[in-house]
Amino acid sequence: MSIGLLFSGQGAQSVGMARSLFEASDSVKKIFSKADDVLGYSLSKLCFEGPMEELTKTSICQPALYMHGICAMTVLKEKGMLDDLKSAIGLSLGELTAHAAAETYDFETGLRVVAERARLMQEACEASKGSMASLIGGTVEQVEEYCKEFDVEIANLNCPGQIVISGESDKIKAAVEAANSRKTFKMVIALKVAGAYHSRLMSPAKEGFAKFLDTVEFKTPKIAVFTNTTGKQVSTAEEIKQALINQVVMPVRWEDCMKNAASLNISQFYECGPGAVLTGLAKRIDKELVVKSVAEIKDF
Repeated sequence: MSIGLLFSGQGAQSVGMARSLFEASDSVKKIFSKADDVLGYSLSKLCFEGPMEELTKTSICQPALYMHGICAMTVLKEKGMLDDLKSAIGLSLGELTAHAAAETYDFETGLRVVAERARLMQEACEASKGSMASLIGGTVEQVEEYCKEFDVEIANLNCPGQIVISGESDKIKAAVEAANSRKTFKMVIALKVAGAYHSRLMSPAKEGFAKFLDTVEFKTPKIAVFTNTTGKQVSTAEEIKQALINQVVMPVRWEDCMKNAASLNISQFYECGPGAVLTGLAKRIDKELVVKSVAEIKDF
């Protein structure tokens, strides 16, 4: 059975995440201990006990989701469920977890990369006033026209009929109000986020992240990894670094990532992380895909 892994993005976090994995696996205990040492604070305590306000901060949330993804993958390995692993993809932050799964870098290097990305994005959020909204039921062309009208940007192409926009808060608010009054889309949802991710407001974070990645050694992935920026496979160190840098300000082409990973004849996908969001998106992309969410020990 050929296996593909999916890794969660920001917004999937919840208090108590990965606790049952920690309690059930000595390997997971060691991973959390190592993470606490690398980060210099107790990520395990924040994951298990919160508070949610702290866990939701970009600087905390991204390392937490990286950790949860790695821990879920570790349990899959322990149970002999990854013997024919072919691919790993991740939504936004999850793309960095996917590269750890592919051994593009080791666990600790990946955690440091994630922590720096999170720190820089937190700073960009605090230096700007941005937000995001989800538009349900429209075409890409309709959303593109809408973005031009309100001077905002497409942030996520998640699945057919679900596109997220990102930009300055007042412009997103105007776009949401107009969409509701015009009935352009089936549903418009203002998202509870700390900033305008995958937009030009994250440009300062992109610049800082590029400098940081110059100090990081990347290897050729051992399995196929597809980048959010194009949906295509990336394999050389330089193209991986550039994709991760660009991803900070570019749209997440999740539908393309999912379709291209599925083209490898994956017979089973496992979503590693909380929330089962990617499992839901996969079914809307292709009903024939076999996807299972593995967030806590009961899921195994």
